[in-house]
Amino acid sequence: MRSPRLAVLVLPGGTDFSYRPFSRTQGSAVRMYPFSLSIQARFGSAVRVQQATYRVYGWNGGQASPMPHARFALDRMKAAYPDTPVALIGHSMGGRIVAHLGADETVSDILALAPWWQFADWRYIHDDARVLAIHGEADTVTRHQRTQKGIAELTARGVNAEYLPVPGGRHAMLDHLGLWHGRTLDFVDAALRRT
Repeated sequence: MRSPRLAVLVLPGGTDFSYRPFSRTQGSAVRMYPFSLSIQARFGSAVRVQQATYRVYGWNGGQASPMPHARFALDRMKAAYPDTPVALIGHSMGGRIVAHLGADETVSDILALAPWWQFADWRYIHDDARVLAIHGEADTVTRHQRTQKGIAELTARGVNAEYLPVPGGRHAMLDHLGLWHGRTLDFVDAALRRT
């Protein structure tokens, strides 16, 4: 099988504190399937898309419970497709995860959808990554102002970073579907053009 030009790792959300086992059928995972499937359908063999799973549903403070599983998924993708750039797409807690994984130089592009950025998580992202953050202005779960601040700081640092607000957009991304999904496909298209 021919290697893809771009590997895409999709990181679903979770919650602040919970040791409930993560399930592929829970809402946060199910919400990201349309993103994963539409990317694979649109770009075919040029991309290889994988959606990550975690052991438990919560971040759980300093334990950062999803991180070992997310790093394992990234490492497995890098091993399967060496010398292939990796794009990360994360929603909510997944947006926090992609910021931490963004320290890896293999990561070329990062899309943070309504990210849960705490304690300046964006500072993990390496300087050569391209970053797009999309956040609904009516989100009551995560703070769009913090996302905007993070992108401003990345831009000031010289990172190719962009913030896109969604007026009236809420956390679940079930509104403005054309914008959320359309900009995600545009993001992957731009990542492919950089390969």
